[in-house]
Amino acid sequence: MPTNRLSNGIRLSYDDHGGHSGQGVPLVLVHGHPFDRSLWDPQVRALSGTHRVITFDLRGYGASAAPEGEANAPVTDFGDFARDLVALLDHLGVARCALGGVSMGGQIVMDAYGRFPERIAGVLLADTSPATDTEAGKAFRRETAERLLAEGMKGYAEEVLHKMAAPYNEEAAAHVLRMMLAAPPEGAAAALRARAERPDYRPVLPRVTVPALVVVGRDDTYTPVADAEAMHAALPDSRLCVIERAAHLPNLERPEEFNAAVRDWLARLA
Repeated sequence: MPTNRLSNGIRLSYDDHGGHSGQGVPLVLVHGHPFDRSLWDPQVRALSGTHRVITFDLRGYGASAAPEGEANAPVTDFGDFARDLVALLDHLGVARCALGGVSMGGQIVMDAYGRFPERIAGVLLADTSPATDTEAGKAFRRETAERLLAEGMKGYAEEVLHKMAAPYNEEAAAHVLRMMLAAPPEGAAAALRARAERPDYRPVLPRVTVPALVVVGRDDTYTPVADAEAMHAALPDSRLCVIERAAHLPNLERPEEFNAAVRDWLARLA
């Protein structure tokens, strides 16, 4: 679990699984809010035997949160996440990668493709949406940020848990709750404020010239199947996978189905 200061001055904690002997381009996976890189544990276990899989904690989350007394600037602009990502690729010597993300992580993937498409060989967008927030949505994110700073993560985590992972997926829900309770409120709040001001990524989608995979849980209420279908229609070369009996995090809730779709996508890249 290395933690290194990158060329942009930010310290990120990451795992580089499978070494350099994996097939094809490395797979880089971006977690969502308010999680950490352990979100991708089922994918690491399933894929790192055949592929180089890189997971990392976003700035302000997990082990990438600043230790007390050490400066590690919180995210202020949503594009900071993509800039951190390319700095990590440079640090690891990765010229081009397959890039995937879930929820907020998917929005980071879209932001990254808009900024440095030459570094991305394929995109995986899981349970995410390209559209900007409404004014009400922006206000809600800002209010939630203030709530997290005032109250901590517990109340929020308990309220949203079964929208993140459906109650019939008990093991996944327990993992999700652990991640949310461990999330630093300062990092989560900063990300919410930055996310409220993110741009509209819908114009990016028709410009994605690499193979894309769109995945969504059938029971996702945050980003429903209709949103995934719209992204699939906008992407020039994409496949859509709807996973039954899963909510917002099908990679944890139904890992076998999710991993099969990812393997098929990676084979297309090869």
